[in-house]
Amino acid sequence: MSKELNYNVEEITGGVPVKMWTKGVPVEDEAKKQLANAARLPIVFKHVAVMPDVHLGIGATIGSVIPTIKAIIPAAVGVDIGCGMMAAKTTLRAEDLPDNLGPLRSAIEKAVPHGFSPKNRGRDNGAWDTPPELVDQAWSTLVDEFNALAELHPRLKNTNNHKHLGTLGSGNHFVEVCLDEVGFVWFMLHSGSRGVGNVIGNHFIELAKKDAERNMRNLPDKDLAYFEEGAQYFGDYVRGVSWAQKFAMKNREVMMANLIATVRKVITKPFESHVEAVNCHHNYVQKERHFGEDVFITRKGAVSAKRGELGIIPGSMGARSYIVRGLGNPESFESCSHGAGRVMSRTKAKKMFTIADQIKATEGVECRKDADVIDEIPMAYKDIDAVMAAQKDLVEIVHTLKQVVCVKG
Repeated sequence: MSKELNYNVEEITGGVPVKMWTKGVPVEDEAKKQLANAARLPIVFKHVAVMPDVHLGIGATIGSVIPTIKAIIPAAVGVDIGCGMMAAKTTLRAEDLPDNLGPLRSAIEKAVPHGFSPKNRGRDNGAWDTPPELVDQAWSTLVDEFNALAELHPRLKNTNNHKHLGTLGSGNHFVEVCLDEVGFVWFMLHSGSRGVGNVIGNHFIELAKKDAERNMRNLPDKDLAYFEEGAQYFGDYVRGVSWAQKFAMKNREVMMANLIATVRKVITKPFESHVEAVNCHHNYVQKERHFGEDVFITRKGAVSAKRGELGIIPGSMGARSYIVRGLGNPESFESCSHGAGRVMSRTKAKKMFTIADQIKATEGVECRKDADVIDEIPMAYKDIDAVMAAQKDLVEIVHTLKQVVCVKG
């Protein structure tokens, strides 16, 4: 008897198949069209793998894994290059947390720059005014390579780089204090390459579009413009994207160190952190070997899930999150989802839900409950349990986390 597949296969006219781990979860028609566009590119290898948190993106679909031969699509990586998650288990337990978590949230909000202030409002609250020594030390490991990139592409010079290292950002980026299934305290955060990564992403997306025009490529979507190996800017993009991924990884490490130092000031009981720690990207590209070929794997809202590899799949701000171990499924290019995935746009969520809905949905979580965070309400996301069930052949659950404090960007 043949084993039932946990994914559906969509055959695409003029393209490679699309394999979708979406049983039991909704997928918008627009996202399906976008996936078909990617599958029709001549550089795509074998098939496109689709994760259960899939939803519409710009050019490439969020929750997709796109393998390409000797070429990279900058818009598939996106502008938050290296965006990802970090989680660290501590020796603290639920009973060690104060009854009132308000002062802990306030201390984290003061310690970690977050949010976004437009230039006309004066100082950017989301950046350091004077970066602390920890940030300076981390920047010293990145600055030489950055300066070399900025020499080649002067547009990168005037970006938020040093002052954004160790900062959270806005939108769906967050810092959380969580409890696992047996009552241990974890710290978890979600952020990427900040202002500098955004400029690197946009700069090369524009160059790729110009390259496509020059080569008169007939693209199904102009946002799927790609650089082939040997193209004028291919090497620069590979350098730029790998640097931004290093920045993102360091950004999370610095923020985590700052977060732990802050918690130690509020909770006087001595504790160890990093008992188990995971730091993983979910918007990135790297060279990997699959089905006997060396290919570029772009995970746009997807996490590497090689056999035995730990990853993080967060729910929304009122749901559970998961620490997972990869099962190394070759059909998904050893990948899993990066979260629950949105079911509606931010604009629609703000129209549909009220502050009262937000208060109810985040009951028991010490977090902001005002009009500015309604777009992050749990109901704007897919059911995380359905998302996990749809990818049971991609990962196994190691820890289940429930947040008790959430700081939104």
